[in-house]
Amino acid sequence: MKFSIITVTYNAEATLERTLQSVAQQTHPDIEHLIIDGASKDKTLEIAHRYPHAIVMSEPDKGLYDAMNKGLQRATGDFLCFLNAGDQLHSKDTLAHLAQSATNASLASDSSLVTDGSPIGILYGDTHIVDAQGHFLRNRRLTPPEHLTWRSFKDGMLVCHQAFYVNRQIALPYDLSYRFSADFDWCIRCMKEGELRGMQNLYLHEPIADYLAEGMTTANHQASLKERFKIMAKHYGLMPTIGQHIWFIFRVLVKK
Repeated sequence: MKFSIITVTYNAEATLERTLQSVAQQTHPDIEHLIIDGASKDKTLEIAHRYPHAIVMSEPDKGLYDAMNKGLQRATGDFLCFLNAGDQLHSKDTLAHLAQSATNASLASDSSLVTDGSPIGILYGDTHIVDAQGHFLRNRRLTPPEHLTWRSFKDGMLVCHQAFYVNRQIALPYDLSYRFSADFDWCIRCMKEGELRGMQNLYLHEPIADYLAEGMTTANHQASLKERFKIMAKHYGLMPTIGQHIWFIFRVLVKK
């Protein structure tokens, strides 16, 4: 089983090396690590080229999700995941564990249910939030459900993007009309596509990604929330989305 790890960069010299090292240390033998760079002006490319396993492409792009689409076009793995500069695979055996879990599930499933011979659409797991030194800070607030479907994201993005491995056969392009939350929409659409093909989603009950805690500006955070509302309304309906947000607000007030 081959994995494609896609890392999008722009002037990422301060954080990229930890990600490159994380992928280089994996015990699983079949990995491609795509570095999709937006024509960085710092030492990002110099750092990337130090690692023989890295496949580097650098050219101007139209933003983060345009670069991610370029990564999708280049990826050749059976499953793919996006790992930001600064993020890491949780352990050196993370991809080996994912591959073994998928293989075990495939042997126990009816592979005739899907067109590509694999019954697994999404592999997913838990996420640790870490600091700039890689030290554990906390678990992610939202936790993955035991049984993930596209309907699960009515409760928010329950699986971190970095812990969401997609079968390449159902990895659709990102919708570039969204500037801040196209990943939320993408995950839902990929799961919908997998369901249409009769695929199952498999939960690996362990941390598989270490997410670097980063600050988001208030303006971007608010814009992201607005986009997420539009995405939820598109997939789940306007009135159910309004009802869900009323419930979100109620829970926050109760916790106070």
